[in-house]
Amino acid sequence: MAIFAIEFGTMMKEGRVEQAMAEGLDYAGAGVDIDLEGDAVSALLSALGQPVRPAGTKGAAVDLPGAFGGLVEFGDNYLALATDGVGSKLQIATKLKQWAGVGIDCMAMNVNDLLCVGAEPIAFVDYIAVPKPDPEIHSALGKSLAEACRRARVTLAGGETASLPGIVTELDMSGTALGWLKKGDEITGANLKEGDVLIGLPSSGVHSNGYSLVRSVVEHCGASWTDAAPFPLDESRVERFLEGDITLGEIFLNPTRIYCDPVADLIMDGPCATSEIHAICHVTGGGLSNLLRLHDSLGWHIDSPLPVLAEFDWIQQQGNVATREMYRTFNMGCGMIIAVDSSEAESVSKWLAQRMPGAAIIGQVVDNGRKVTHALEEVVFEHY
Repeated sequence: MAIFAIEFGTMMKEGRVEQAMAEGLDYAGAGVDIDLEGDAVSALLSALGQPVRPAGTKGAAVDLPGAFGGLVEFGDNYLALATDGVGSKLQIATKLKQWAGVGIDCMAMNVNDLLCVGAEPIAFVDYIAVPKPDPEIHSALGKSLAEACRRARVTLAGGETASLPGIVTELDMSGTALGWLKKGDEITGANLKEGDVLIGLPSSGVHSNGYSLVRSVVEHCGASWTDAAPFPLDESRVERFLEGDITLGEIFLNPTRIYCDPVADLIMDGPCATSEIHAICHVTGGGLSNLLRLHDSLGWHIDSPLPVLAEFDWIQQQGNVATREMYRTFNMGCGMIIAVDSSEAESVSKWLAQRMPGAAIIGQVVDNGRKVTHALEEVVFEHY
């Protein structure tokens, strides 16, 4: 009976895997329901009530569409704040004992959001939670944060490490970034208009979103993080930590691109006035639907998308993931989108491409009733 039970259980498990693969994997099935998360955030915000500080005083909240970063009053300037974590990408790093990129991931998820409101990131604080302290891990995280500060050009102003046995079972990491901008220089999407041109900036890979689905695909197809990459790719964009063939682990632990260079420079001293930069979108969880956060009536059409990176094609093929689900979950090779006035599009695109090869014009703002449309007909989003 025991042998029969084991064999029957194995058959049932294999049957469920085959059924899941036939039907196609998705993010919700992997444990992350983006729509439900949106409802939860709305419930949280509605429960917060009125701001404590009076409008116009230091520290008072500034109404800001998009919510990539929060602004508060500070004299003639605004302070900008963003907070985020690395997410389940950390589970792969812990499994492989490779933490060199996670501080960069944590930094990127925060400072990239600050750029979207027109702020220059200037400082960062981190929060690390562990079941118990480990000097080796903390040393690796410290080195990673130091490199992250260099790339983002910010000061590490402090942090907190908490040992929480019984609450956390493995490493978790998050942080908060501080930025600033002059009043009047905020980028909110309010100045968007039909005909504005969209410029896409290439990603370095999956970045730090969608990893519940990534891990589900790897598990279901029977691959290992130490397997040699089963697809060709440009290895020069992957930060290696092993010798020999590049592995799936190296590809999926590749750090999130930090866009301070060149986007902060574009905002402060680029080829056009800040007022001609009408919106900036960090393509994170929710994929291209993030664009809908920036205006309440205008839409977006991507007619010349940046090339899809090889790892995304592999995820889609191995998990039988629907195309719309891929663009709803991942950046698909485009990590940031900048909307500029059409009169400045060519000069800004050329300026960016010189500093970040691969940056290119990908589409335009359209008056289509607040939708994201794409060269691929099935990629349509009408809500974030």
